[in-house]
Amino acid sequence: MKNPVWVVTGVKAQDDYTLLITFTSGEQRIYNARPLLEKAIYSPLKNLAFFLGAKAEYGTVIWNDDIDIAPEHLYECSQPVSAR
Repeated sequence: MKNPVWVVTGVKAQDDYTLLITFTSGEQRIYNARPLLEKAIYSPLKNLAFFLGAKAEYGTVIWNDDIDIAPEHLYECSQPVSAR
């Protein structure tokens, strides 16, 4: 069975609160995480050192057991690297 295109296989958090995400197709996209910082559940991400600890696990981006982002959202709300 083929994985959906939005399954995350890699992530690199950047100092400007963006995520360079690699999806299962090999496509790389940039996700702007700054709007998340206004939501209470994501407030720990305001700490840049914590934000930079993003990991690709379970097919999405996670920081710890409490903070992750739906992979479908990451795909739909990100921009292809070539569009930058």
